[in-house]
Formats: sequence, structure tokens, C-alpha cells
Amino acid sequence: MTRTMKRVPAFLVLLLLLLSTFPFPAGAASIPAVKNVILMIPDGMSIDGTTLARWYKGGTPLAMDEMACGLVRTYSSDAAIADSAPAATAYSTGFKSHTGYLAVLPDVASMPGLQPIARGDEKKPVATILEAARLAGKATGLVATSEIPHATPAAFSSHCPNRNNYDDILEQMVYSGIDVVLAGGSKFLEPTTRKDKEDLIKVIKEQGYDYVTTPDAMNKSASSKIWGMFAPKDLSYDFDRDPTTQPSLAEMTAKAIEVLSKDNDGFFLMVEGSKIDWAAHANDPVGVISDILAFDNAVKVALDFAKKDKNTVVIVVSDHGNGGITIGDRGTTRNYDQLPLSAFIEPLKRAKLTGEGVEKKLNADRSNIKEVMATYYGITDLTDSELKAIKEAKPGTLNSVVGPMISVRAHIGWTTGGHTGEDVVLYVYSPTGDRPTGVIENTDIAKYMERLLGLNLAETTKKLFVPVRAAFEAKGATVQWNTADPNNPVVVVTKGNDTLRFPVNKNLAEVNGKLVKMNGVTVFNGVRTFVPQEALDFLN
Repeated sequence: MTRTMKRVPAFLVLLLLLLSTFPFPAGAASIPAVKNVILMIPDGMSIDGTTLARWYKGGTPLAMDEMACGLVRTYSSDAAIADSAPAATAYSTGFKSHTGYLAVLPDVASMPGLQPIARGDEKKPVATILEAARLAGKATGLVATSEIPHATPAAFSSHCPNRNNYDDILEQMVYSGIDVVLAGGSKFLEPTTRKDKEDLIKVIKEQGYDYVTTPDAMNKSASSKIWGMFAPKDLSYDFDRDPTTQPSLAEMTAKAIEVLSKDNDGFFLMVEGSKIDWAAHANDPVGVISDILAFDNAVKVALDFAKKDKNTVVIVVSDHGNGGITIGDRGTTRNYDQLPLSAFIEPLKRAKLTGEGVEKKLNADRSNIKEVMATYYGITDLTDSELKAIKEAKPGTLNSVVGPMISVRAHIGWTTGGHTGEDVVLYVYSPTGDRPTGVIENTDIAKYMERLLGLNLAETTKKLFVPVRAAFEAKGATVQWNTADPNNPVVVVTKGNDTLRFPVNKNLAEVNGKLVKMNGVTVFNGVRTFVPQEALDFLN
């Protein structure tokens, strides 16, 4: 039997071709291009740091090298040089924000080309790519080498206009339904260190997580929900790390992928090499090299998985530069083209630890400075002023004292102890070849992930963040704050015989005495309180 094909109108063919050529508009859900996205952020990594790390390992390519495809502009809503909180917020939400703000809109948007913030939207929480992925049924994870409530992981999993408010940030994280969390920061979960006196480790266990504290326990865990805390605060630099007590970033990344990839709906994972930034702040090139190489090992883990899986996009992008690191300093002004590679690399190769690691080798009275610096940092010619500086350095600051010492000997230059405003390199692996190129905005990363995963950040914001007072008063209810315990405030909504209670920073609601779990947390931004849209259905 012969079938007759109907002719497709030419205008329809043209329309289909146009639709396949142009990207979907931001905020509009699209057909998913892949199941999984792994976003990897080497915090504070500048391009000279990458170059230095490559030379340190002998000039062989880094795992991320083959993925390089463009540049990303890193400025925040009102400053040319971004703080980590708004920088991560741009990646997580698609909005530029203000210094210290986590996944909330800024109150000022004064940089060229930005639209002013609508009145009343200041500090309004906006959905993150992690939250949108979770609501779409995907598994989610966070991995970092800092304490977990630090700015970058916090910007993907909490909403707060103060990055230093670890109590609120971490409580939101614990109640946000993330499947895998691997980092440092156990002390911030303990009731003795929290103003609200809540035992968040107990809460984590009650929520069904396998709470682990050693690499061995992490590796042996067969749970689909893992919360790993491997240090009271941040993890050690990789050069200083004890592998029996702390896993490497690559090991944590591998475990996260192992667990999350079992979800048939796919996953979103954010991995941060946190302390590249910390080493750059201290002008410690050994620390920079240590954790760029450790981060690159984690990139290889993700890239190997993605190439085998063929349904995963891997994005590597720093949030900002730091330190103004250069290969070459004032001392090489007249002979920069005559110095061999060894002039830069050999002084660094002699160091066995970072400046932070060296501090732990000094005795109480610091009488062994010369021996320690020679053995572990490769410096045998300390001056009297350098000896004095080491001896008088306050605890926890030695890396910022000895880092510049080895930098001088290795002709590594620094312009600042703070962040810098240059564009950063974008690295993307896509199994389909669909990846951004050229110079793009940091907010475009969120929009790219949104399109890849077929998500809608704008709609997710509407689902998760409804102004509680306006919404419930429109239904004829009364809204009050219960601050009998000021560290555990509760929003109380009453109408007739119905009473709703919403503890701030939790995904819980008490509906006429019955506890109900919501799909998002109650957020107070310092001015207004927001609840998920579903909370309105609790009241007739």
C-alpha cells in the first residue's frame, strides 16, 4: 500500500527552522536538553592562577582546558568588583545582587545597563536553579571545601540579605530537601553555637539523612540522602589534608554523582573549590596551586562521568578573580623574557604545605620557625624582619604572612588582598555541543542551566515566595508575629476557627495543630515574610 505525503506549507517549515535556531526566552520552560547539570565553581580563581597550576604540574593540560569556550562578566548590581554572595546569586538565580545578599534581589541596581529595582521588590527572595530542579523532581546536591553555610553554597540553598547570618542560612539549608551535602561546618549545626539552640544534626538524622563525618563512612554509605561534615569549620587545603579524616574534593564529587545519578529524573549538583579564594586573599600561591589542582581533579571526575553518561552538561566557571595574581612581578620588569620557567616554579615546588599548614607545624613559642619554614615551605634564607613577622603573626593569619614571602622568591605578583573585577574563563562540556561562547553575563549561566533542564525560574519564584501578609489578609485573615522566643520567630495566621503557624526558616506549617511539610521554607528578608504558594491552600 502506498502512502501519500501531504506537502508542508513553506511558511511552517521556515517557522520550525527559526524556532530551532533561537534560544527559548529567559523564564520560559523549554524541552529539556539534558537530564543533569554539574556546575563547578573554583571560587576566586583567576587565569594566572590556572596558568601557574598548569606549569606546576609540568605543563600538561588541566582537565578543564578542553572545555574553555568563553568569558564571563562578574560585576554585581552596584559594584565593578563582586563579593562572593551576589556573584553566586547571579549563577543560582539569574539576577545580579548586592554585596552580602544571597538569592534575594538587590536594593540598588546602579551598574550600566541594569534596570532599577521595582519599588517593593528590594531584598525579595528569588528561586534558585537548585530549588527549581528539586521541584521538578530532580535530585540535588552541594559540595564545598568551606563550611557549608559559606556564601557560594548558601546562594543556591537559602535566601538572606546577610551572608554572615549562618544561623538562618544553615537552618534553611537543613529544611530545604537537598539530597547530598558534603563539606565542612559541623560546629554551626550544634546547639551550643546557635542562638536558637536548635540541634540541627539531630534534625538532619530525623529527616532520614545518613550523617557521616569520615571519608570511610562517606564511601560506605548506601543511602540516597547523605549529609557529610568533615570538619568543624572549613576543610584543609589539599596539600595539607589528612586523607584519613577528610575526603578530597574529587572524592566528594564522585560520591555525590554516584548518589544523585540514581535518580531517574536527573540531578543538579553544585561543586565549589572554596579555598582557592581564601589562598588568593592571603596572597599564598602555594595554597592557590594546591586547591586549583584539587579542583581540577574534581573536574576530571565530573567530565569522565558526563562523557560516559552522554546526558550531562558540566559547567566550570569562577565567580570572580582575586588577588590580582601574576606570573612576574616588579622584580622581573627588565628581565621577564630572560627568566627560565624554573625561576617561578622551583621555589614553589620546595613547599610541601600551604601557609595554613605551616602554622600547624610551629610550636607554642614559635622557636622552631627556621626549621619549619625550611622543611615545609622551602625557604632557608629568612630575613630578621620575616622571622619577626612570623613570630608575631596572630593565630589563623600565617598564610597571609608567609604567602608573600614565597611569592617574592618565585616572582609571583599580587595587586591586592581582595577580589578583582576582570572577566573569568567559562568552561563547558555539552554532549550536544550546545554551549555559550563569547563574552556573556554571569546571569546568563543561570538562564543557560534553566533552558538545559527545561525549568522555569520565574514560575518557581511564584510558587515558593508569596508575601504572607498581603496574601492572607486578602483572604480575610489576620497575620501576626510570635516572638516569644526571638531566636525562633513564628508567623501566626488566624481566620475564624483556623490557626496556621509558620516557623521562620523551616519548610513546616502547623495547620490547626497538625504538622504539615511544605515544598519550600518560610523566609524573612528583614522587612517582609514569604511562604510557598501552597500555604494559602491551608486556609479556607
